[in-house]
Amino acid sequence: MSTRTAVVTGASSGIGAATARALAGDGFHVYCAARRQERVEALATEIGGTAVVCDVTDPTSVAALAEQVGPRLDVLVNNAGGAIGLDPVAKADPQAWRDMYESNVIGTLQVTQALVDALVASGAGLLVNVGSTAGFTAYEGGGGYTAAKHAVKVMTETLRLELNGLPVRVTEIAPGMVRTDEFALNRFGGDAAAAGKVYEGVAEPLVAEDVAEAIRWVASLPAHVDVDKLVIKPVAQAAQHKVHRTSLD
Repeated sequence: MSTRTAVVTGASSGIGAATARALAGDGFHVYCAARRQERVEALATEIGGTAVVCDVTDPTSVAALAEQVGPRLDVLVNNAGGAIGLDPVAKADPQAWRDMYESNVIGTLQVTQALVDALVASGAGLLVNVGSTAGFTAYEGGGGYTAAKHAVKVMTETLRLELNGLPVRVTEIAPGMVRTDEFALNRFGGDAAAAGKVYEGVAEPLVAEDVAEAIRWVASLPAHVDVDKLVIKPVAQAAQHKVHRTSLD
């Protein structure tokens, strides 16, 4: 039996890196795709995978990823993306919205288009789009990010309809509050103090490994079982706007 293969985008840190490790632990050969060469090379060496320097917003880069993967693929995890800023809609930077749409939506679209035939060719493919609870619920300051993640949600739902009858499962993993090394830091342009306030007083937000375990579990299920949507939140988070925070006194 040939080794099962997986592609994980945004694999240089956070959920992507944790997912690559989790899938490798289940016997997958993982193509670790991200823009930062040193990081993906170190990860690929660690897990016995293949490093692919890839910018999901660049069609040429995505085509090179598909060529390296080849004609057959078992699992695709579209994880690349992220948030920029927390400005209200009336004051938001349109370029920040464009950048979020490009990375979260167009990037997911282009990688899916490039690799969907390889998923079909496997005879039991799995396509996982990493969305967010922001794809279901609006919150103040999150207009650009929630718009992008709503688009990922609808794209995933559309793919389920359009791929029906083909041997490909389609899943959206939608995490709530996840504390990773870079998500909030990138959102606030490297402002560590602002990033830290996102999680201030929250005893146990999710961590990248929690989401990675969910993806690993979905990938371990029989080919006839499709987990359409999996929402994961820490116990402290009842909703986007309701998070239990311990006293900071």
